This record gives sequence, C-alpha cells and structure tokens, in this order.
Amino acid sequence: MSRNFYFIGIAFFGMINGIFNQLWLIFALLYVQPFVGPLLFGSLPLTLMFASLMVSTATVILGGIPAAVYERVTRASESNDASLWIWLAGTALLTLPAVGNFVKIGL
Repeated sequence: MSRNFYFIGIAFFGMINGIFNQLWLIFALLYVQPFVGPLLFGSLPLTLMFASLMVSTATVILGGIPAAVYERVTRASESNDASLWIWLAGTALLTLPAVGNFVKIGL
C-alpha cells in the first residue's frame, strides 16, 4: 500500500477528532480563548476553529508516539509499513470518543 494512504487516514482521524470530540474541543476552546481571542478579533467561530485545529494536531502527535517508540526499539532508519500502521491505529483509538458524534451528525 502506498504511504500516502496511511497519511490520508491519519489526517482523516485527526480531523474527525478535532471537529467532533466535544470534551477536548471545549477544553481547548477555554484554554485558547484568553490568548488567541484578541488576535482573532474576539470572534468565537474563529477561536473555535483554532481550537479544533489544536485538537486535530494533538491527535496526530499523540497517535504518533507509539510509532516513534516502535521505530526507536527496532532501530529503523525510516518509517516502514508497521510503524505507519501503529500510527494509524493510535490516531484511530484516540478518535473513538468522537465517532459517535461523527455518525450522528455526519459531514
């Protein structure tokens, strides 16, 4: 399988978690609003989108930690299919709480 499909899947799971995970999105919104709110002209929709981007990025980063540990243990010089599968599975597991909202609301 092409590496691009792994990256598309990882980005998809990150996007779903960033948009539909209400708990982390509210937490990120409350954390970001005092700092970024004035930079975004006090616009709540823009601040919400920035918080969603933060949650998506955090999902991709946290999902990649087990893959990085695997690569370190196996002393791989570059990512292989096994480490990309681990990264994809990690982001999928982090996205599980948001899947219910995604199915209920849809895109």
